[in-house]
Amino acid sequence: MADPKTAVATAVAEKKISPSAGENITKWLEGPQYAEYRETLTGLIDGGEWAQLDELYFEVIPFGTGGRRGVMADLGSATINPRTVAESAHGLASYAKAAKPGEALSAVVTCDSRNNSLAFAKLTATTLAAHGLKTYFFPEARSTPQLSFAVRDLGCAVGVMVSASHNPPADNGFKAYWGHGGQVLAPHDKGIIEHVYAATEIPTVDFDEAVAAGQIVVLDCGEDAKYVKAVSSLSLSEARGLKAVFTPLHGVGETSCFAVLKQAGFDGVEIFEPQREQDGNFPNVADHFPNPERPQVFGPAVEHAKAIGADLVLASDPDADRVAIAVKGADGEFTLFTGNQTGALITDYVLRKRQGDLPDGAYVVETMVTTPLIGAIGKAAGVRVIDDLLVGFKYIGQTMEEEGPDGFVFGAEESLGYLAGQYARDKDAAIASLYICELAAELKAEGKTLLDKLAELHVAHGYHAEGQKSEKCPGPTGRQQIAGLMEAFRNDPPGHLAGLTLATARDYGKGEVRDLPANKKSAEIAEPSGELIFFDTAPGPVQCRVAARPSGTEPKIKFYLYAKAEVADAGSLADVKAKTDAKLTELGDDVSAWVKAQVAKMV
Repeated sequence: MADPKTAVATAVAEKKISPSAGENITKWLEGPQYAEYRETLTGLIDGGEWAQLDELYFEVIPFGTGGRRGVMADLGSATINPRTVAESAHGLASYAKAAKPGEALSAVVTCDSRNNSLAFAKLTATTLAAHGLKTYFFPEARSTPQLSFAVRDLGCAVGVMVSASHNPPADNGFKAYWGHGGQVLAPHDKGIIEHVYAATEIPTVDFDEAVAAGQIVVLDCGEDAKYVKAVSSLSLSEARGLKAVFTPLHGVGETSCFAVLKQAGFDGVEIFEPQREQDGNFPNVADHFPNPERPQVFGPAVEHAKAIGADLVLASDPDADRVAIAVKGADGEFTLFTGNQTGALITDYVLRKRQGDLPDGAYVVETMVTTPLIGAIGKAAGVRVIDDLLVGFKYIGQTMEEEGPDGFVFGAEESLGYLAGQYARDKDAAIASLYICELAAELKAEGKTLLDKLAELHVAHGYHAEGQKSEKCPGPTGRQQIAGLMEAFRNDPPGHLAGLTLATARDYGKGEVRDLPANKKSAEIAEPSGELIFFDTAPGPVQCRVAARPSGTEPKIKFYLYAKAEVADAGSLADVKAKTDAKLTELGDDVSAWVKAQVAKMV
């Protein structure tokens, strides 16, 4: 039997594994903190399982826009496993103690319905408790926004949500929250990461003994009742005449979205039984992939809605921080709304209902990649619009802290994230579900639908269409491929897309605006700073925009597509819509073709 470290060095030299994998495997062979994994690791090495080892160790799983997220495995620096979860909890606790020296700190931990989530949550709780933090623990799966609420309600220094949001069943993750109830931001994110990566021996305690000693406090249903009351109390209408179907997609949405709708009196909303049970395998969801942005997810619930004559279908993702809707039209068919469309509808609804009751300095917030329609609605209503935020709802939570929560009216991001009120600092499918159902009920009483209201917004503010493309780049070479694509966009962007000339590039990674096609700097961007590039076309009947950024939660590069055209009147909307949608499709096809050509050059 060859020495494992020698075998690893030989595998690197022979390019059977990446150098980074070789480095990480060697660390796990040498470090005493990895002793419990050594037998399994050496077995893989002895068996020459280099492809598998490369996948397990090609990187140290990073903190992205939503904390740590990835594929689960029994071991490996690049996966979610007991060691990487414990490291994450250890790093959070160690940094919190360093940032708040001498303070008596507390934490709260929960999880969603994913496989291993409860076990990872208990591991997190015992690690935090071993560090001396009084740790509140939800004994059953709950939503991410309820975790945000609990951090604030219980006065905790930190919080943890074990979830991989809408990812496939093989994935899980660790979302870290700071004392304001939002996900960690600079400088705390970097500080936590440093403590995570420096982890060696990690303290722990027995869960039951920690509960008996008061180190871990198991929460009861009282915390649920406070959260549901906080959300349902934000109701803006008494309209309840709606028949709808809600599906949690085997996640925790029944504990938040459905509970709030029932508390608010929406007796005509029923839960979709085949997808009701919490199950991390998502057995009755198309492809077992519970992302409510996917039209396939809605198929069974829509068929049920048709059968019972429902007006609306709502679907939350597994941790219930995002919600998507499908709306019945005049022809009886259902249309799936994008996050941008839903966000625009809720923005208009909240501003209209609160007209005359808006606070001083009222503002709405959206991220840079979210539809400009929200900004147009906000400006028309006379409120401030803050729309220069990087991608991630944590920046909306940060804005609430910086600008003051009293002026906050509504926040939205294109990926189905919405928030109102002051009870949380993260997106919440429950408040969005409440407002969508109230708006739909009001419109139904007028003989209208959400489709009709969206058309009215397009006539008033211009027709806005948005779409997305993405290039998946998994595995050891994925990050290099993503970086290569971003550099290609930065240094040699396409001159034309969809038959339109690209006129400017706004590069938040380099902090500059460049004129195209010369690609010469014309202005500076002071802030924010992040790996995000926008391209705008020259003025014309249809104005287009493309944004490119690496995903913060998945191994892919994302492209956001925008097209806008003015609408003279309601009679011309259909023609404008058809032409603009066609241009958006052409834009997406051209982006895909350009990306494919760039990837071919890298092979």
